[in-house]
Amino acid sequence: MPGERGRGVRKELRAAAVLFGAVILASLFAGVVWGLLAPTELLLVVEPGRGATLVGESLHRFDALAIFAGAGGVVGLLSAAAAWRWRRMRGPIQLVGLLLGSAAGAWAMAWIGGVVNTWDNPRPDNPPVGQIVALPVDLESPLALLTQPLTAALVILILAGLSATEDLGSGFMSPFGESRPQPYADPEPGDVPLHPGRASDRVPAGGPVEPGSPAASEGASVSSSQDSPPPGPKPPE
Repeated sequence: MPGERGRGVRKELRAAAVLFGAVILASLFAGVVWGLLAPTELLLVVEPGRGATLVGESLHRFDALAIFAGAGGVVGLLSAAAAWRWRRMRGPIQLVGLLLGSAAGAWAMAWIGGVVNTWDNPRPDNPPVGQIVALPVDLESPLALLTQPLTAALVILILAGLSATEDLGSGFMSPFGESRPQPYADPEPGDVPLHPGRASDRVPAGGPVEPGSPAASEGASVSSSQDSPPPGPKPPE
């Protein structure tokens, strides 16, 4: 029904909004962890306002990028698994909320991680020549922001492919709304309803049969043939 479908869509939109916010919060937490774990880069001040990178220190840029990508992959994996556990909300709206939350969460993780890393390793003001200073490492490549949403999409794709049911186990046949699957079609007018019991107890499609009519005689003969014992030797008394 249109009303039920509208309620179902609104319910799925609210669930997608909750999932969007939860993914961003998890990404902010991962960004704080990345900001604390990201290595610094040691520089030798060669003249006022200029420094030279020490040998091997440039590798820390790759280390910071790898830690960020790993943190994003973990958040994407856990968020997709948690979203899939929300069985009744499985569907395209949930997937859109997850992907948008993962994309925004990756940006939020990079932002809060940079803030924490800069706060933990403040840049000195006018260091003297010959001093070694530690500077925070920024995110070198923006392509690392794609790790989290791509991981979440891949996990959902694998879980949906392993699902044995067309409704992904949600209990809804249509991708939107409150349309529940029906095991049998609705009976048409005039169909014989299925009731347990003997054949004589079932009500025919045309309604009750009057006694003495040909249909009643035919039904009685069928009932007597079904109720009669099978042929064979009579057991001894």
